[in-house]
Amino acid sequence: MKTDTIFYSLFQEFPSFFFELLDRPPDEAAAYEFTSREIKQLAFRIDGLFLPKTDEPDKPFYLAEVQFQPDADLYYRIFGELFLYLRQYKPTHPWRVVVIYSSRRVEPEPKQRLQFEELLTSPRVQRIYLDELGEAAERSLGVKVVKLVIEPEETVGEKAKQLIVQAKQQLDDAAVQRDLINLIETIIVYKLPQKSREEIATMLNL
Repeated sequence: MKTDTIFYSLFQEFPSFFFELLDRPPDEAAAYEFTSREIKQLAFRIDGLFLPKTDEPDKPFYLAEVQFQPDADLYYRIFGELFLYLRQYKPTHPWRVVVIYSSRRVEPEPKQRLQFEELLTSPRVQRIYLDELGEAAERSLGVKVVKLVIEPEETVGEKAKQLIVQAKQQLDDAAVQRDLINLIETIIVYKLPQKSREEIATMLNL
């Protein structure tokens, strides 16, 4: 499973995690639908869109992009998709772009983002580097689950067990708790492809 697929699954099941990454109240997710949109003329799809469910004009929509591998054309693609989306759908809400990087090393080099410096320094664009999130963010269960994707193989199993314990303590809804534990298990399967699901279930005490 690709990294971006894992993130989109996380955001689909737990949209509050996205807003926790932005250091915004998790309950803000209730006002949004996480979805995708096709740009029909060019037959491509924007996978990560948080669209407001209300008509509040000041509530932005978010285009979320997950990037764990270097891509020199990344910003050409992101802003190309954004402005084609604006042209085709003409949304009434202001736009925001959020790019989630595993680390700063993955971001395109300065010469590869020359055309976009004014956009990248705009308050409408936020770049998040998971390995640089501070201690305040670490207190969030959602951010900890997201960061599990970049946890080293040597410690990812122990970290996952801690998160499962925390999920059982913090989440009262049994269905939500089960869904989150399943997602944690899925991340471990992605991180440790050499292990079977049975081995991973034993490792996590499931």
